[in-house]
Amino acid sequence: MRGRDPEEVAMSPRYMTTAEVAETVRTPVETVRYWRHINKGPKSFKVGRRVLYAIEDVEAWLNSARRGGDAA
Repeated sequence: MRGRDPEEVAMSPRYMTTAEVAETVRTPVETVRYWRHINKGPKSFKVGRRVLYAIEDVEAWLNSARRGGDAA
């Protein structure tokens, strides 16, 4: 994504912020951060200082939890 502003990438509908993930799973932002810290939450990556989650990764993580996997 050469030439795109990191803020613009963050606002793309293909990615979610930590707050958006927390809202989706109805849990505090701090919990999502903790899951990231212990490698239990959905896959994430950083753009500068911002942590982002691909919607596909969040959906896969939620589907795994629904099937009884160790998602959380």
